[in-house]
Amino acid sequence: MGVGRLHVATLMKRMRIEAPYRRPNTSRPALGHKVHPCLLRKLTVTKLNQAWATDITYVPMVRGFVYPVAVVDRFSRRMLARRVSILLDAEFCIEALEEALARHGKPTTFNSDQGSQFTSTAFTAVFHREQIAIGMDGKGCWRDNVFVECLWRSAKYEEVYRNACACASVPEARAGIGRHIGLCNSVRPHSALGGRMPDQIDLDQPLLAAA
Repeated sequence: MGVGRLHVATLMKRMRIEAPYRRPNTSRPALGHKVHPCLLRKLTVTKLNQAWATDITYVPMVRGFVYPVAVVDRFSRRMLARRVSILLDAEFCIEALEEALARHGKPTTFNSDQGSQFTSTAFTAVFHREQIAIGMDGKGCWRDNVFVECLWRSAKYEEVYRNACACASVPEARAGIGRHIGLCNSVRPHSALGGRMPDQIDLDQPLLAAA
């Protein structure tokens, strides 16, 4: 009798075991970088652009990894911008942030983890320029950024791992992530949004620049 991948994954989760595999650390802090306190724990998000969040994940390649980063509006759950890089530097994170700001205005609060990309002077300088409040997760507190964490988890299991163990190229990884984000933004309803999709919530927020 055959056993499906999802059933095996469920049993492994119950037994608290996992397969050993390469896993890069995408949230490594940097000595000397300023860490800002988390601003989200007591914040009730009730409207667009009240709070944005970001996170980096990794996607396995045939050789090595690629690193996607996303900027998400916490109210609508919509992914506002994304980038995929072969390097864990701050540059591609800044590019995603600048795109989100150009297309969707700016948030009151922005949250990230304590990774060196987000604590870097170049990244935080954008918030000082735009006068946006900066918040960062507590160390090891993934729930502070749960919306982006869940987005990346579903992208990996539904798009990347289901279709292949590893992507053959950067364009392949980028295309797979793009397909999943399209589903999340425009097809899948959220119970927290009254059964609407993130794109429907964002219709009242016109783009400030052409896509």
